[in-house]
Amino acid sequence: MPADDLEMVSTDVFLFRDTCNVYVLRSGHRAILIDFGRGRVLDHLGELGIDEVTDLLVTHHHRDQIQGIDRAVAAGIRIFVPPLERDLIQGADQFWQARQISNDYDLRQDRFSLLQGVPVTGWVDEYSWADYGPFRVLSIPTPGHTVGSETYLVRVGGRLMAFCGDLVYGPGKVWSLAATQWSYSGCEGLIATMSSCHELARHEAEVLFPSHGEPVREPGPALALAQRRLQELVDNWRHEHWSGADWYREPWVEISPHLLRNRTSVATSYALLSDSGRALLLDFGYDICGGMLGQSDRAARRPLLTSLRQLRERFGIERVEVAIPTHYHDDHVAGFNLLRERAGCQIWAADDIASVMEEPERYDLPCLWHDPIPVQRRIRAGEAVRWREYELTLYPLPGHTLYACAIAFEVDGQKVVATGDQQDGTWDEELGRSELLNYQYRNRFAIDDFTRSAELYQRLKPDLLISGHWRPRKVDQAYLDMLGRRGRRLAELHRELLPLEDADFGAEGFGARIEPYRSRLAPGEQQMLTVSVKNPFARTEKATVELVLPAGWAAEPSRQEVELGGLAEATVTFKLFPGAERVRRARVAVELDVGGYAFGQQAEALVSVE
Repeated sequence: MPADDLEMVSTDVFLFRDTCNVYVLRSGHRAILIDFGRGRVLDHLGELGIDEVTDLLVTHHHRDQIQGIDRAVAAGIRIFVPPLERDLIQGADQFWQARQISNDYDLRQDRFSLLQGVPVTGWVDEYSWADYGPFRVLSIPTPGHTVGSETYLVRVGGRLMAFCGDLVYGPGKVWSLAATQWSYSGCEGLIATMSSCHELARHEAEVLFPSHGEPVREPGPALALAQRRLQELVDNWRHEHWSGADWYREPWVEISPHLLRNRTSVATSYALLSDSGRALLLDFGYDICGGMLGQSDRAARRPLLTSLRQLRERFGIERVEVAIPTHYHDDHVAGFNLLRERAGCQIWAADDIASVMEEPERYDLPCLWHDPIPVQRRIRAGEAVRWREYELTLYPLPGHTLYACAIAFEVDGQKVVATGDQQDGTWDEELGRSELLNYQYRNRFAIDDFTRSAELYQRLKPDLLISGHWRPRKVDQAYLDMLGRRGRRLAELHRELLPLEDADFGAEGFGARIEPYRSRLAPGEQQMLTVSVKNPFARTEKATVELVLPAGWAAEPSRQEVELGGLAEATVTFKLFPGAERVRRARVAVELDVGGYAFGQQAEALVSVE
């Protein structure tokens, strides 16, 4: 069909040919749109007897889908977009400023985004039926063509229809293979497309309406053929060993009858099963994940809930009741908000981890999830908590990150400790393999962390360690002793290498820190800043802390002094008065002097006036 032509493809469903297929769903004199193209569909509504378009649902962010979306804004149409891609639509201006161009290994087609951002009404609620104008719509994540793509299921005239964007083009075909290559030589998009085809097929829609191509009247065979062809491409030309069908159908494997490991998630999730038909999850990051992109912006990382269905169908789990993280990193907690909002799951967390999850912008740490994650129950260090027939105890486990815990419990006659990413579990004395002690300095690693974690394991005497990225590890005394030796030697090396006798700022090497690290303020709004400072000397000294501010900004006071005992820490507070002009990520620093020694601008915070 030529562009700008209009066709009825089902009762009260019309296809308008533009830069993409634009679908018009009519109910009386009102309608909703799925995708928009150049927006020329608005010139043809009178032909259909439509007086009002209430809502526009966007399947993905590419320009051919929404390049005329400013017409929808001008017409007062409510605009709802995929949650993962909101920054690529309403935040397109900032995206173009920040997107790396030179020496670029990020192969996602995010540069096929809008040239200028547009305001949107909101983002669709995934895994949820919601009312848009006169229609009830189910939004399901179907990554593949883009990381954040959505499919919309709508019942019109008694028929269940799926508007699947560019997930497929037709039977056994996709609109673009290039769009499925998200990273250099990677297969993530191909694998995601296969999983999405599986997920879409189970909803048993009667018709698929793609963004390009013709309506697909037999969705099941069409999706199955696409999966087979994509699997062959992965198996024979991309040199990956990944079975989409097997992983999708059987993500959970038994460690013991009541403890499961998710082999498809990143990081690895574990399910503790109760005889009551309930489950508790340890960590839940990226579900059914075929690989992690090197990029970590919102549009690159997508949490899903796909594997929960297999818990119900294979293991008889009626509800995931509680989820507990070993630490706050995004690959361990990205799915927690979805679990809470869509599965009715409570989030429990160790007290210090909960603080980071609930206020991520307060902390200068890597691997923070984009949004706050509310915690329903905070657990004190060493506190034993009861869930169903199990008792779990959370112990501080700094090392991989300061804000981490070991989770100890007994199940099926075994003492188990979940250790997150503390160590990799590959040690083998006969083969000469050494255990990786997984520390990162920006995670606030301290010199003796791994000595203390080895001492904790010695006290707990677990039979099994389960971790975030490696297979479960059976534990014997030789293994525990090895961890102790390696932890002590790691600490010794740091003490040998660092001039701690002259100035002891620990493994991190900094003597100050500002909270909150990131602030967003309205013009004229004030902000309290808390500065933590450390005396690096073994003797009592006076520390002088002075804020370094952008031109035109002020602080009260601008300078403070505090007396600190040997190697002691303290906090001081400042009231910040930003300038009136709007600015993005203005830098505020701390100039630190201790005992007459100038240590320079030891910390910074980022303040945006919006």
